Amino acid sequence: MITISNYHYIREDFSAPYPSVFGVTPMRFKHQLKLLKNEGDLITPSEFLANYEELVVSKDNFFFITFDDGLKEQFSFALPILDEFGMQAIFFANSMNVEEKRVSTVHKIHLLRSVIPSHVLLNYLKDQKIAMLTHEELQQAKTNYRFDDAASAELKYLLNFKISFDVQELLVQSIFEKHFSESEILESLYMSKAQLQYLANIDCLGSHTHTHYPLGLLSEDNLTYELKHSKNYLEKLSGKAIQMIAYPYGTPEACTDLVAETAKKVGYLYGFTTRKGIIEESQNKLLLNRFDCNDVVGGKNYKL
Repeated sequence: MITISNYHYIREDFSAPYPSVFGVTPMRFKHQLKLLKNEGDLITPSEFLANYEELVVSKDNFFFITFDDGLKEQFSFALPILDEFGMQAIFFANSMNVEEKRVSTVHKIHLLRSVIPSHVLLNYLKDQKIAMLTHEELQQAKTNYRFDDAASAELKYLLNFKISFDVQELLVQSIFEKHFSESEILESLYMSKAQLQYLANIDCLGSHTHTHYPLGLLSEDNLTYELKHSKNYLEKLSGKAIQMIAYPYGTPEACTDLVAETAKKVGYLYGFTTRKGIIEESQNKLLLNRFDCNDVVGGKNYKL
């Protein structure tokens, strides 16, 4: 039996005028690893790839640690703790951040929400004549972003799934550049080429697509580009095969059957969603379940 625990931000301090970036502290991460070790065996990316068929049908508990977004703090804080425990995780990175030297729109949104209240950003979008969510969409937003307040969930769903990407990027960029320096954020937020190469050399690097768009909403051509380009770029950068991918957002809208089929077609062996649950033998290997770290033992939402 395989259970996957997924992480994003890991830092000492998450304080902000309007808290919008959530994650774990290094101390909490270390504590959670200890608890997971007590529950079963933590497997490495190489072990996952080599022994998947046996592990998924085993009666024993196996845990697999993943990190999304290729953030520098993951390399700085999580990797030393993993090394201390003699463990490994796989780190999924977007190629755009290092290749094009651009901050992902999703992270621009996180940063803006840390300095501007969500309701103010929602009012800004209304002033720009952006159509708001329907009642059904509001309910889906609450489901997708269950750790957020209502205004934040509405804002995130609107930006991530309702506004066309070209319009969204223009709107977000117009506000972002008034509050942040993109070059400074790039340097501080994302792993360097050398760090990505290091992870690849120890077989701990995977793809998170090129730009961090929700793949299920893209045209087939753009979908193929997102999957193939990031794989090719990271392989050329590192000289190592990139065989696993984590889909941005990981929700049903972002992880369709076509997404899985295309990922397999361009050469990925395993793909990861954010659908909660242990991995089952019958699952499509390109649409595997992952728990948020808060939902496994040691997480703030974990219940026996």
